[in-house]
Amino acid sequence: MNILGIIPAREGSKRVPQKNFRPFAGTTLTELAIRQALGSKLLTTIVLSSDSEQVLAIGRKYPQITCLQRPAEISGNDATAIEYVQHALSEMETSPEPFDMVVILQPSSPLRTSEDIDGTIQLLLHNPDADSAVSVVKLDHMVHPLKLKTLEGNELKAFLEDEAGRFAVKDLPEVYVRNGAVYATWRRDLERRPDVIGQKSLAYLMPRERSVDINDWVDFEFGEYLFKKQKF
Repeated sequence: MNILGIIPAREGSKRVPQKNFRPFAGTTLTELAIRQALGSKLLTTIVLSSDSEQVLAIGRKYPQITCLQRPAEISGNDATAIEYVQHALSEMETSPEPFDMVVILQPSSPLRTSEDIDGTIQLLLHNPDADSAVSVVKLDHMVHPLKLKTLEGNELKAFLEDEAGRFAVKDLPEVYVRNGAVYATWRRDLERRPDVIGQKSLAYLMPRERSVDINDWVDFEFGEYLFKKQKF
């Protein structure tokens, strides 16, 4: 299999400025993603896609990595994953050997391991009828969808449906959410899809302690704490 790994690390971040190259536990989120990708036994090509010279400079320290300057028009807050994936494919698929699979590794998942990357890829390899495989984490009981509320004044109202006395963990169905660490998708129809996931997606389960997704300062500081605590 010819498998392309893409590390998307644009410069802009409203909630954590310079997130992808800001110091993090003695390194950076971008460098961690690169190391995790290089530790994979299944990725055959790795690309760092960015509009930031600071980010690309990190990638150039690794000769195994191809650094792609991402166009400004697909680097803003409204840019979609399918856009930078299609850009990377247009730049990289110049040989007679097209890619069989594309894997996205966001720098915002610093506790992901190389084994998580390969586990997600293997899941898709063993299920060729699926469109994609993505990493997920089980939702904590406190944020279970059936416990979500809205407010009318200061009165709690059910957001989805009434809990009907289902307060304990044992009373609620298990629910999962994508944690953003790994997205693996077949190459075959990416030009025709509106997104990278497709209609049939499989779940690679990751534990909560490796599922930090850095979107704000609390995530950043908590992720750094866990990273140091677990001595990655």
